[in-house]
Amino acid sequence: MQRIIKKAKDFNELVMFEHSIFSLPFIFIAMIVAADGWFGFWLLLMGVVAALSARNFAMGVNRYADRDIDALNPRTASRPNVDGRLDASSILIFIAVNAIVFIAVAYMINSLAFALSIPILIVLGSYSYFKRFSSLAHIILGISLGLAPIAGVVAVQGSIPPWSVLLSLGVIFWVAGFDLLYSLQDIDFDKEKNLHSIPSQYGAEATLFISALFHMLSVIFWILFVWVAGLGIFAFVAAFGSGFVLAYEQKLVRKDFTKIDRAFFTVNGYLGIAFLVLIVLDKVIS
Repeated sequence: MQRIIKKAKDFNELVMFEHSIFSLPFIFIAMIVAADGWFGFWLLLMGVVAALSARNFAMGVNRYADRDIDALNPRTASRPNVDGRLDASSILIFIAVNAIVFIAVAYMINSLAFALSIPILIVLGSYSYFKRFSSLAHIILGISLGLAPIAGVVAVQGSIPPWSVLLSLGVIFWVAGFDLLYSLQDIDFDKEKNLHSIPSQYGAEATLFISALFHMLSVIFWILFVWVAGLGIFAFVAAFGSGFVLAYEQKLVRKDFTKIDRAFFTVNGYLGIAFLVLIVLDKVIS
């Protein structure tokens, strides 16, 4: 039993399970808006399982693909995929199991979700390889998490309305923006190993500018989402308020690069939760 618990802890550290907080709020936002309120316990369960299995798949592929890179980077050299706690076969099995779970859940939801399940997995898995040849890897990561709202609305409606695309675009630029800030930690390493991140290609100042631009775009798209979806005052507070949160994140990183972890995990985690709570209030009170 202790061996099983230890192995579970190793897989938890591999995929950083607690960071699922970035994708979960926005899939539920899409589901709430699509259902015009509560969407039911069945879809709640399916949404959670789909989001977690998709993220586990993506993180598993990333850790498997990056074993050689992570072993050379002092910041990542102690990860389970590098230090021997999890071998390549175990990680591949983990990837396969989560892919099967995601496809099975999509099949149980509806035909459109099932049809999109494999293309979504391909996008999720592609991020790990982009940085080896393109600086667009940050955008690919954004698209990976930006698919969550699309998946949420497809689960409820079986279609993709315009407002869900706007919500998704907001998530894409939000994630790409904070991934740019996070990647500043590895700017020297990426240059040395010829990895194609925006910081390594264009420098810290350009990265900060592009990150801020992306976050401005995310706020604009979220405001458009609220307007097109016909939501109320609390939803507008969520959209405009996200701008102040992201401005604080930008200021935090510019002031001190050692605050990157705080900006990445804490600030962005609170943003997603606050956005979800305000959308719920909008539906309950309006």
